Amino acid sequence: MEKNKKIIIVEDEAIIALQIEKTLLKAGHSVLATYPSGEKTLAALETSQPDLILMDIRLQGKMDGIEAADRIRKLYDIPIVFLTAHSEGSTIESAMITEPYGYLLKPIDEIELQIALQIALYKSIIDREKAQITKELQKALEKIKILSGIIPICASCKKIRNDKGYWEQIEVYIRDHSEAEFSHGLCEECRDRLYPEFKTL
Repeated sequence: MEKNKKIIIVEDEAIIALQIEKTLLKAGHSVLATYPSGEKTLAALETSQPDLILMDIRLQGKMDGIEAADRIRKLYDIPIVFLTAHSEGSTIESAMITEPYGYLLKPIDEIELQIALQIALYKSIIDREKAQITKELQKALEKIKILSGIIPICASCKKIRNDKGYWEQIEVYIRDHSEAEFSHGLCEECRDRLYPEFKTL
């Protein structure tokens, strides 16, 4: 796992927060700060951008860890690993709505914490790469215009009738409905008919 990741701990029990910080420092990471509430964490994120947040579910203040995680995900898209002493199904289901990158039960085991961090950080990298690829594909699709269906074309002059009922040159129509560009030239038949003096023997 890549070292020196910037991590924020959101934990209202000082002793537990200190134990987690020691484990993170031992693993080669940086602890930007420790906050006892979701409100203080959100305020800090306005000026600080960690690589990951370790979030307790039960916190000081009116906002619990689940609500704080949901706001962080929507505003900053920072990966979050939950820490909690509560393993009942309702708590886990509520936490899953925020799409966490991990869920650790207290008391926190040092090895389990390091593994959870490794998985969460790796998954966040993959998710960002996927998001970037999706964004690039969407931009590419926006540029692509596809010609489909039956296109009315004049049998004599070869003009095309557009969807507004007007006839226009075929190259204009194709240019406006695709990404194609045209350059001008002469085929052999037209060259020989228009410029017989240049007809090849």
